Amino acid sequence: MSTRLQVLIPPELDARLRKAAQRNRMSKGEWVRRTLEDALRQPEIGGARSDALTRLASLEAPTSNIDKMLSEIETGRS
Repeated sequence: MSTRLQVLIPPELDARLRKAAQRNRMSKGEWVRRTLEDALRQPEIGGARSDALTRLASLEAPTSNIDKMLSEIETGRS
């Protein structure tokens, strides 16, 4: 069974929502449902900064002391 949710949004946001739904060839309701599902699947660490850090950490790039890394970079340029 579904539950009805009413959210008031300004006309400008409604226009952007309508365009996003049209681009994806779906209704506004379906677009909102999918976007909410995607947002709720994301790790909840504490805001945009944390999200960016989480994405950066997921790269599993090499890390080390900054002086050592800079030295290795310079050695590689020789």
